[in-house]
Amino acid sequence: MAARVASRNLRIGLIPGDGIGREVIPAGRKVLEALPSSLGLNFSFIDLEAGWGTFQNTGTALPEKTVETLQKECNGALFGAVSSPTRKVAGYSSPIVALRKRLSLYANVRPVKSVSANGNPIDLVIVRENTEDLYVKEETTKTLPDGTKVSEAIKRISETASKNIGKIALELAISRQALRDAGAKSHHKFPKLTVTHKSNVLSQTDGLFRESVRAVYDADQKRYSGIKYEEQIVDSMVYKLFLTPSAYDVIVAPNLYGDILSDGAAALVGSLGVVPSANVGDGFAIGEPCHGSAPDIEGMGIANPIATIRSVGVMLEFMGETKAAGVVHRAVDANLAEGKVKTPDLGGSNTTEEVVQNILYRM
Repeated sequence: MAARVASRNLRIGLIPGDGIGREVIPAGRKVLEALPSSLGLNFSFIDLEAGWGTFQNTGTALPEKTVETLQKECNGALFGAVSSPTRKVAGYSSPIVALRKRLSLYANVRPVKSVSANGNPIDLVIVRENTEDLYVKEETTKTLPDGTKVSEAIKRISETASKNIGKIALELAISRQALRDAGAKSHHKFPKLTVTHKSNVLSQTDGLFRESVRAVYDADQKRYSGIKYEEQIVDSMVYKLFLTPSAYDVIVAPNLYGDILSDGAAALVGSLGVVPSANVGDGFAIGEPCHGSAPDIEGMGIANPIATIRSVGVMLEFMGETKAAGVVHRAVDANLAEGKVKTPDLGGSNTTEEVVQNILYRM
């Protein structure tokens, strides 16, 4: 008689946001609901509001009820996309940036992986500090005596945040190698961490980031000595990442560099529509596809759901449900490897729902 699997009840907050976020977050829910019962996971869901549309309707982009519900009732969450205006709007600020701060989600983790055997294999993850750098959004503009304007922005780097992001990057390098040792497919033979910075120019801020990450590595050589540790100036990092992406395993960077590198890396695997991410703190994770709200295809039913579905997998990993995450990742990889059922951004002609159903079938 087979042993019964202890069940776990998990409540997931669903925050579609704007644009195609409202089309892809339901795909994430369907995937969670379709996980095999043998895993013993019971999901419930709660719909939550945030985004530009919410701001226009209520005067706030991130309602306090959304934050309180995530804090008090949820084990994890999925966030779709947000249509932030490019001009300054009084009272508006990005809800996902605010969520990262309110929930202390100090790491943005973005895996980038190729499935096709053609060309250089890509299997890397970019770990981006999520709470500071230029994204503290402390900007000023002043008018000089000659009538011209000058704007300034604060770039804040702290030892605490830098050590936190360094530790999660090092731990991720270890866990990725453990999965490879257990049979996960990858061309990497050993774990490696690449620390990205611009301390040759920004010696105080980026210098502190570089020193803090190194301090975490040096402080626990018993645990981290098996990780190859290297540093890369951010401009040459961009060049080498696009030239030889297969050389990289885990990349850690301050907020701005990590944002740019991770979006750029999406081009290496064909589309932002297949690149997932998770905003991670101590004990909580929000899965978030890397694409935007894509107003040009909103309502057409052709948004690529794969980034969201992969984000479900990454969220599950940080919730400790690695077996469930594996089911999701293998189904997505199988869909991409076959390459027959795909949305227009990948050169196909299928709808969002057709891709979802193909992946559910493979689960």
